[in-house]
Amino acid sequence: MAKIERAILSVTDKTGIAELAAALHEMGVEVLSTGGTAKVIRDAGVPVKDVSELTGFPEMMGGRVKTLHPKVHGGILAIRDDAEHRKAMEDNGILPIDMVVVNLYAFEKTVAKEGVTLAEAIENIDIGGPTMLRSSAKNFRYVTVVVDPADYGKVLDEMKNNNGETTLATRFELARKVFATTAAYDTAITQYLKGIDPASVS
Repeated sequence: MAKIERAILSVTDKTGIAELAAALHEMGVEVLSTGGTAKVIRDAGVPVKDVSELTGFPEMMGGRVKTLHPKVHGGILAIRDDAEHRKAMEDNGILPIDMVVVNLYAFEKTVAKEGVTLAEAIENIDIGGPTMLRSSAKNFRYVTVVVDPADYGKVLDEMKNNNGETTLATRFELARKVFATTAAYDTAITQYLKGIDPASVS
């Protein structure tokens, strides 16, 4: 089991995110978030901490850099029962992150629009989202990762029935869904770029 005490929520599809944040807060989970997701959560009256407060760095470069930081990925990737990992966390002020809820920029919807430019397509290639998802899925033994809003209810029910914890079987199932999602995402980007004549790029 893995009790959830700290969660990062950063989503493009905001369906149910305020309700999820409220339920997590009621169970004593510290909720961290970024940009528009943090605003939705805050507007719903749920306490939320900006990821920039955790990292000590502001969101920058038009939102390109938000979560790419050791205090995020160290908190996600740390093997909790490894003494060396624990020492690295203590030495560097890294707090464990037990849940990551992320869905990705709508790349496929963007490139399906008539007249979309390559520049617009490029800006809708998510970097931080897939990186957090993959980090969390790799460390599924300790981290609950949710990429699909349809799974919010299942995860909350399991937490309520297990003193704020999720089971290893559920974490593995969710991790498997993450890798399927990121693989499909990269395939969509690859297919789009294959249709661009390199000579036309300027």
